[in-house]
Amino acid sequence: MFRYFVLALSLVLSTAVINAADKEQDRLENCGVVMEEIVNLPDGIPKELLEKAECVVVVPSVMKVAVGIGGSYGRGAMVCRTGKEFKGPWGAPAMYALESGSVGLQLGGESTDLVLLVMNNRGVDALLSTKVTLGGTVAAAAGPKGREATASTDVSMRAEILSYSRSRGLFAGVSLEGASLRPDDDASAEIYGHKITARQIVTGKRLTVPPSGRRLVDVLQKNASRNESKKMTSR
Repeated sequence: MFRYFVLALSLVLSTAVINAADKEQDRLENCGVVMEEIVNLPDGIPKELLEKAECVVVVPSVMKVAVGIGGSYGRGAMVCRTGKEFKGPWGAPAMYALESGSVGLQLGGESTDLVLLVMNNRGVDALLSTKVTLGGTVAAAAGPKGREATASTDVSMRAEILSYSRSRGLFAGVSLEGASLRPDDDASAEIYGHKITARQIVTGKRLTVPPSGRRLVDVLQKNASRNESKKMTSR
């Protein structure tokens, strides 16, 4: 009897592991869908800014939740350019989680897609090290939008992260001040099949992009294949 119990328990645990992995694969695939839709908007992220970004974070379907006085929660992925100076092709995705109380994160609608552009090395290093607070640990600002929007505004030059939202068909820059963003290494382990950190994914060499992340990487490579940012000591 005990043997059958152990067998049944093993089957249940195996099924749970498979379901968890499938869920993360679906989430990563959805990141690619969201990014593809957003870059194709006629009044979306300025191409000049996307070309200067060193990493991009996509968090689909951020949900408002009733925790205490309210809050928001979402999980997605970050993709960075490869190479020591982030000048190479886009690399493999690392999974991330975004959390916030109701203060500082003002999102319209019940479900919102977020895209964050990480504009310099300091922003990348902060995101790879630990949980960061947007507007606190790293400078964050609502990103300008539109194909003709200039990328040389003071906000764009100073901010380490520029953020955008899409909710109920509306796309705009959004303030995420007060929200926290952290590596979701457990989710990354589900994607890659073994324990791995966000830093290992981003800075590692020759890490194969998983099939579920290929769409996201391909969209970025197609629309911003080269890093056009200029080296600036002020960063």
